[in-house]
Amino acid sequence: MSKDKLIIFDTTLRDGEQSPGASMTREEKVRIAKMLEKMRVDVIEAGFAIASVGDFEAVRAVANAVKDSTICSLARAVDTDIDRAAEALKGANSSRIHTFIATSPIHMQYKLKMQPDKVLEQAVRAVKRARNYTDNVEFSLEDGSRSEFDFMCRITEAAIAAGATTINVPDTVGYGEPAEYGAMFRRLMEAVPNSDKAVFSTHCHNDLGLAVANSLSAVMNGVRQIECTINGLGERAGNASLEEVVMAVRTRKDIFPVETGIVSEHIVPTSRLVSSITGFPVQPNKAIVGANAFAHESGIHQDGVLKHRETYEIMRAEDVGWNTNKIVLGKHSGRAAVKARFEALGISFDTQDALNQAFARFKDLADKKHEIFDEDLHALVSSKGSESFEEVYLLVDMEVCSKTGVKPVAELTLQVKGEDVTAKADGSGPVDAAYKAIESVVNSRADLLLYSVNAITQGTDSQGEVTVRLERNGHIVNGIGSDTDIVAASVKAYLHALNILESPKSRSHPQRDGV
Repeated sequence: MSKDKLIIFDTTLRDGEQSPGASMTREEKVRIAKMLEKMRVDVIEAGFAIASVGDFEAVRAVANAVKDSTICSLARAVDTDIDRAAEALKGANSSRIHTFIATSPIHMQYKLKMQPDKVLEQAVRAVKRARNYTDNVEFSLEDGSRSEFDFMCRITEAAIAAGATTINVPDTVGYGEPAEYGAMFRRLMEAVPNSDKAVFSTHCHNDLGLAVANSLSAVMNGVRQIECTINGLGERAGNASLEEVVMAVRTRKDIFPVETGIVSEHIVPTSRLVSSITGFPVQPNKAIVGANAFAHESGIHQDGVLKHRETYEIMRAEDVGWNTNKIVLGKHSGRAAVKARFEALGISFDTQDALNQAFARFKDLADKKHEIFDEDLHALVSSKGSESFEEVYLLVDMEVCSKTGVKPVAELTLQVKGEDVTAKADGSGPVDAAYKAIESVVNSRADLLLYSVNAITQGTDSQGEVTVRLERNGHIVNGIGSDTDIVAASVKAYLHALNILESPKSRSHPQRDGV
């Protein structure tokens, strides 16, 4: 029996970026988009073009770089939003405008301060305007899972009549329950006379840990598009996880009446890239992409797997990209081999000089550790950062003393706007001392929201990757640093974040209305 196509709509670059501290540069968005294209994601939501100049440029860059996936931009049901989205998408081979307006009583009353009839009128106007630019228009009923059913029917029918080809009813606040949410879609599609003229879509948040369950329940009730993100990234508790949705549908072919076109072998490499760029580590017990997802500690489990894999494994690790990244690079590797591996990971360089700098960093790392993994290469690029701004603060030299029973002391020499400045401070630990020494020089007035350490690979010579999240005057930025010396990695991360804050291009976090 033939199965319906389940459209995979990835919103890592838009909703995923709304995770506090997960803002991505234009170059980083393009890198992720190219990996999503390689994975054969159907629709890539590249951003919210009206949010800022940076978001507009990122959407435009992705639209120009990706050829095989449909590129989408979010837009409120407002003329200026839709026009801006259309402008950003001009270079796309295939484009979609995704417009939305809130439809729940609580949103209409307290946020929009609009009557339902006015909301419906604005929705229709927005869809018609978007159709002037593209015949691929998606309309979303924001907070759909808490909307009144009769109004949902009215606005859905009107949006389809106006030209919407996809209708998305999101569980914006993660309030839905699988049986209830799935039944809502079946009832809606049966009640709306022209429902056969559109694809129905789900976009679920994970506030109660039900995003994937709700999405799959919707599929069982006729939905044929799932909006999701890599690693379940997203606002608050995140979105439905792409890898979990895709592998659930593939593994349980016996119950799901759909199939995706996803090349699943690219799931783990893409997960690692997103984690590296955003600074959000993947928890070891995360389904599909966590380090322990295919690990077996129990003797009973080990014995069973050795005798017959399917006793305790319902998927093959190789099918999602595990065990494909072998140790192939070291200090004797040449520039061509390193460049080829970067390209295989979806990492490209605009200029020969950029490649030369990356190769030099590779050689420095190869002198410190014998085995170079793909994760190390991602870290080399991410920790350097792809922002095109002048670095105000550079680490010149560092000496840290940490001895049992003695308060740690750090002495750093920083280059500040071209001049060397030395500072010394003590602290509760070597990292604390180093950060206090930095602040005695820069006086950033920034609040430290997050300090996270993640081992990039295995072994005592592994690089430590440090993520630092700073906030100042509404600007939330991530700094990433990696080194085999964890204190050095910490200092690099802190300076990276400070340099982003000092950049004239630094922008407020894109926390805007959205589905």
